[in-house]
Amino acid sequence: MALEYTDHRKDPAAWARSLGISHEAVQLYLDSEVIDLHIDSFLWTRMLGYDLTRRHTPGLLNAAFARQVDLPRLREAQVSGATWIITTNPARSSEDRAHTFVRNLARLRAELARAPDDVAVVRNAREYRAARAEGKHAAFIGIQGGNALDHAPDGSALDLIPDDVVLRVTLVHLSTSLLGVTSSPLGFTGDTGLTARGRDYVKALNARKIFVDLAHISRKGFFDALAVHDRSQPAIVTHTGVAGVTPHWRNLDDEQLRAIADLGGTIGVMYQSSFLGDPTFDGRLSSVVAHLAHIVDTVGEDHASLGSDWDGMIVPPVDMRTCLELPKLVEAMLARGWSEARVKKILGGNFLRVVEALRG
Repeated sequence: MALEYTDHRKDPAAWARSLGISHEAVQLYLDSEVIDLHIDSFLWTRMLGYDLTRRHTPGLLNAAFARQVDLPRLREAQVSGATWIITTNPARSSEDRAHTFVRNLARLRAELARAPDDVAVVRNAREYRAARAEGKHAAFIGIQGGNALDHAPDGSALDLIPDDVVLRVTLVHLSTSLLGVTSSPLGFTGDTGLTARGRDYVKALNARKIFVDLAHISRKGFFDALAVHDRSQPAIVTHTGVAGVTPHWRNLDDEQLRAIADLGGTIGVMYQSSFLGDPTFDGRLSSVVAHLAHIVDTVGEDHASLGSDWDGMIVPPVDMRTCLELPKLVEAMLARGWSEARVKKILGGNFLRVVEALRG
């Protein structure tokens, strides 16, 4: 099927007026690669049959928790690429999690394949550029919760991933697993860090050139993972805040930022208002930019990215409830006096560079 959406490239000035921002901000946005490191909308497809190919409204809750993204709105928002996430259910048994992952991967690929004129599943920077040359949204695939494939002690369960289609694995999610300890207080029983199986898992991910994503993991687990990580490969944190702006169990401190930058990786800032230091239901997109600014000030402009966590049960800023308002971020970045080159790096250039460094 062909997706129906408004192509704002035909009249950028009208889009700027509708958003209440400058034509300069919209034009810069349209001239950029816009890549989101973490979109969780497939969660709702699995749970409630949320149709990714249908245009949805923000709903009764005004896009709180869900209904923030779908493929028609992503296309209208000119989001050129994103990592689409398969989230792991920790309540299942180890082998059942693996079987469920295989089914979910096939289902996600089938959902994305319903819009072949608009979407292409990609595995590396080369395929991303080929999809963009055809005018398509480039869909990377990731796993949230490495315990989706943890039943083999040596990490060989990762062989269940076909065709190198998974770009990244978030080692630990909101629960402590056989791999290591979560940063979440919901699963915190003391920070024992990464287990021996978790360390082997990191090595197995490195061997397959799958990004090790260190969002959600405990602080000790974070550094345990990097201690065994292949130093020739970048590591990433796809969706987080930073403690230098807002101290929070979900956010990274400056030492962690430097550790990712030292490996040439990037850090995606998420849009959950409370993690950014705002009231849960009264956040502002300026707080997203404040967290990006702290990353830039601490480790440089080559290591900051966007990792929204759209539809991951987050409550986004009131002035950026869905992906359709993304150009407002550019306006806020320009208001800080940031150069066009810096803005382009943050919107997508940094992540594309890191993908190319790992996979070409």
